Amino acid sequence: MIKIKRAYEDYADDDGFRVLVDRLWPRGLSTADAHIDTWLKNAAPSAELRKWFGHDPERWTEFRRRYRHELAGRGDDLAELKNKAALGTLTLIYAAKDVDHNNAVVLKEALEE
Repeated sequence: MIKIKRAYEDYADDDGFRVLVDRLWPRGLSTADAHIDTWLKNAAPSAELRKWFGHDPERWTEFRRRYRHELAGRGDDLAELKNKAALGTLTLIYAAKDVDHNNAVVLKEALEE
């Protein structure tokens, strides 16, 4: 099972293996409070794509297309995440405020294909 969750939400026992999938550490969050098992920066969108998107919902469709293109070149990272999901619950952690338009949503879609 693959779940997504904001970094600022409380940790839960059923989160399983928690992976931060942002390129930047969540602002104002301590490592102790984050309960992150690993930080996979390479699974995040490039800095250029992240800045271009700017969490603008009007750019969502194009962001998804561009990010999926970037993910296509990161097979090892995707394989690592798929392997973790096969062993139990995998929770992709992100910091964005928008729960519907963020990189974790796209990454989850890619992992579930």
